[in-house]
Amino acid sequence: MVSSFDLHVGTNRLTGPSNSTSPQPDRGIEKCILFLKSYRSEEEPRNSKYMFMLQHISNRRRQTLDISLTDLEEFCVKEEKFRDFVSDVQSNARRYISLFAEAADDVMPESTFAASEEDSFDVLMRQREQAEALNTHQQGDTAQLLPDILRRRFRVYFKPGVKCEMRSIRTIRAADVGHLVTFKGICTRVGDVKPLIEVACFACDGCGFEIYQEVLGETFNPIGKCPSGFCTNRVVPNGQLFLETRASKFIKYQEVRVQELSEDVPIGHIPRSLTVQVKGDLTRSLGQGRPLMLYVYCRSCDDCSCKYSVDVKYGGNLLDRFTGPGDIVNITGIFLPKPFTGFKAMQAGLVANTYIEAMAVTQCKTRYSDFSVSPDVLSKLQQLRHEPDIYGSLAQSIAPEIFGHTDIKKALLLLLCGGVKRSLTDGIKIRGDIHICLMGDPGVAKSQLLKHIVTVAPRGVYTTGRGSSGVGLTASVQRDTVTGEMILEGGALVLADNGICCIDEFDKMDESDRTAIHEVMEQQTVSIAKAGITTTLNARTAVLAAANPAYGRYNVYATPQENINLPAALLSRFDLMWLILDTASSEADIALAHHVLHVHREGKPPGLAYSPIILEELRAYIAHARTFDPNVPIELSNYIASAYAEMRQVEIDAGEKAMGYTTARTLLSILRLSEALARLRWADQVIEDDVNEALRLMKMSKVSLEDTLHDANPKLDPVTAVYMV
Repeated sequence: MVSSFDLHVGTNRLTGPSNSTSPQPDRGIEKCILFLKSYRSEEEPRNSKYMFMLQHISNRRRQTLDISLTDLEEFCVKEEKFRDFVSDVQSNARRYISLFAEAADDVMPESTFAASEEDSFDVLMRQREQAEALNTHQQGDTAQLLPDILRRRFRVYFKPGVKCEMRSIRTIRAADVGHLVTFKGICTRVGDVKPLIEVACFACDGCGFEIYQEVLGETFNPIGKCPSGFCTNRVVPNGQLFLETRASKFIKYQEVRVQELSEDVPIGHIPRSLTVQVKGDLTRSLGQGRPLMLYVYCRSCDDCSCKYSVDVKYGGNLLDRFTGPGDIVNITGIFLPKPFTGFKAMQAGLVANTYIEAMAVTQCKTRYSDFSVSPDVLSKLQQLRHEPDIYGSLAQSIAPEIFGHTDIKKALLLLLCGGVKRSLTDGIKIRGDIHICLMGDPGVAKSQLLKHIVTVAPRGVYTTGRGSSGVGLTASVQRDTVTGEMILEGGALVLADNGICCIDEFDKMDESDRTAIHEVMEQQTVSIAKAGITTTLNARTAVLAAANPAYGRYNVYATPQENINLPAALLSRFDLMWLILDTASSEADIALAHHVLHVHREGKPPGLAYSPIILEELRAYIAHARTFDPNVPIELSNYIASAYAEMRQVEIDAGEKAMGYTTARTLLSILRLSEALARLRWADQVIEDDVNEALRLMKMSKVSLEDTLHDANPKLDPVTAVYMV
């Protein structure tokens, strides 16, 4: 059933307008027409912005009419009678969408571009207009008239203004029903794009009569009786109506679930969520690309100065800029009620559900591939690149509030930069993402480093080992609320595709859940065979894990294998296994205490010997560095091979005291770290210094343990001393 709210704000094409004699809609249309014809922006004062946009719609170069609220506010300041026009649009947006559409139909210019060939819609419209003219002159039936929405090749959208208030999902209440609202949230589920019927065409098998029914909601009651004069006047029963799918009008429809951000959730509450309905050209394009200014010259005149700028959404590869689960988005839409239908309506009574009809969706965090570095920023990055120690400056700019950990921050910088992904001719793929595991004593800022990396990375997911299951990390099977079909919902590793997944308390995970990420870390895919669904999902993510040793603190008198307590199959997949021991040192402890006290007192790190790079410049530098694909020259082959063979021999000689597992994956780790270092130099070739730095980082990952083991007189606590007797 079509809801009463939809019938109130819309127009029933079968019975006509509900109040055709009221002057209010006419005044509303007059205002819309005046705005579309008269508004001129400050950039192009000679040309009407929206008439130019309608000309492109008439020429079939555009399918959306985007009404900017900023333009409305600017226009209302100049016109006295438009003082309340913006507030009226924001408080009754659904009605003004239909008014602007009718106004656009009235002022639509003639097409200046002849179509090369007719599509199926043109053929059907020509046949319908011929049948409509014949029906009007001969039979006089009005039920066969074509609705205006069937003739339109465009949709009207309201775009938020500059002064639009950004709200949280929790603050959207019943008083906002019918209003235009803007809020921020995180996508938890993005449904498939499906066809939604907008105008249903029924054909009578008795007389051939066609009748059109406009559908204003998700459900409707189809017409069961032919209203033509031929069928109503004859004695025999009326002909049966059949739905003509080819003559009906369908639009693209997608349902998105948006959840409240964690920082907006009050203490003791659970996050709220809203259903967002996306229609038309907004489907599959939630993640907008960077704006591109395009100048289009008018075909109808020879004056080359007649031009207007149009914002074109561009983001490189079209399939790479879609918003998926895990993305943080800003959504502007109309807050509307949605009554329950069927058996649920009997239980719900007068209670109705709510949803958002999306008008504009923008993505807050873009991927590295979507970053557009302006010439000014690029020149500033060039100056940074020529600094004497840009490698150290970039590393120290990661979490400057955390004291020390210089080499760890360098390793995290390489994780952000990543290596080069290789695709061989036989289909084998070698990952380029770098995996790092930070294992150490409590209180060495492992979790803080993970939290900071999530904020630095354009796409990052943070989770904990105890609060995550194997299904929560990979994928789960859910039932679609719209179709009732079984669908897959991606877990944390799938949500972090082309990003970083930070897993805290990695040692607290169950063994059965931990084995779920083995495939992700090497093949970078998630294979699913559940509930009749057999597929493979992409999980091209870099894993950053933090864990404690088996005994809580590292026991220097136990073997490294006993302390780490992770299977060799998992350890070999980490490019760097960093052991961090909290050793007592008077000088280091005093420096750490002064640093922490200054941060607590001032809210910022103390004066450093360097100037930390701001977060935006750090992202831009890494984004530009990731555009390079360095390779390893043949001159370094013997050097890298001998270094790898030496590492293997050292491990064999160490025996049980070996601090890691050196396999063929270690050789690939050396190559990935070297390529990441070459990317930081904006170079296309790896040099020997890059390989030496990669080997140094691998050695420094165990240096804290080596310093403790080399201590000649280790201090024992009383309990340990008793057991050592």
